Amino acid sequence: VFRLNGEEIPQLHLPCPDNIRKHYDELCQTEISPYCYSILRSLPKLTVHSWFTALQSERFEQKTKVILDRLQRHENNWEDTFFVTLARNFGFGLNGDAFEVWANQLPFRSIDRHRDTLIQVEAFFFGQAGLLDEQLPDEYYRQLQKEYYYLQHKFELHRTDISAWCFAKLRPGNFPHVRIAQLALLYHQKRALFSRIMETETAKDVKDILSSIHTSDYWESHYNFNKTSPHQIKSLGDATLNLILINTVIPFFYAYGLHKADEHLCERASAFLETLKAENNYIIRLWANVGLPVYTAADSQALLQLRKEYCDKKKCLYCRFGYEFLKK
Repeated sequence: VFRLNGEEIPQLHLPCPDNIRKHYDELCQTEISPYCYSILRSLPKLTVHSWFTALQSERFEQKTKVILDRLQRHENNWEDTFFVTLARNFGFGLNGDAFEVWANQLPFRSIDRHRDTLIQVEAFFFGQAGLLDEQLPDEYYRQLQKEYYYLQHKFELHRTDISAWCFAKLRPGNFPHVRIAQLALLYHQKRALFSRIMETETAKDVKDILSSIHTSDYWESHYNFNKTSPHQIKSLGDATLNLILINTVIPFFYAYGLHKADEHLCERASAFLETLKAENNYIIRLWANVGLPVYTAADSQALLQLRKEYCDKKKCLYCRFGYEFLKK
């Protein structure tokens, strides 16, 4: 390569040892995930633990950025921001985006003026979700419609059409109607929910607050409007509560701690993760099957971060396990 004046541009050639090149090619060419599976069982515990710790910090930082961005959109109101985040995570994946769109358009200040009347909170919630637009021969449904039309006129409510509610592949207990009914009762019963939770000392204290989440009487015999089902109290199981703690409550402890420069809140977030069971999903089972220890939610969160930010993006050269693979 030459400059315009004909002078040759100096070049630096850094040879790569053959064994490292060979191992790198193995990482790039293998179709088995994780790509470094063959060495994971033999890694020193210290290597695994230190990488897990770094990955947990990365995940906290990513979730904190999302929370603080959401906080800014909600005019630095932590209560509203917490509820929107909680609502998103009530979508449990498939309906997460739809729940966030819905929660973002809830008129919280208007709802607060009617918070003591559950049927009106439900009318706000279901109406803004676009779930009161049909004509059904159901007394409860018609009452919600009547309340919503009154509130819509009173507060000049507007909403974005939410056409993305997903019902396929969902168990009835996860239907949007049930989750919205649970959130409505929670909003009706628990004022200053975020503040209450930030005062808790243990994960059990948080569960004691959230374990009361259920629905109004109508939803104990319905999963959808005008369709009856066997009677069942729609409360949250322990596994669901754990997911809410992992994906909503604990990130807020960390984000609020950073925002307030309160390291005790950040430490509490880490401590909570250590006390909860690891998540049980396809990605976590994959890591466990190739020999990595997955005991607590701290472990599973680290491994979800590893899969999403390193394995899926083939960033093996930035991964400590990838480094160990190259030098084997």
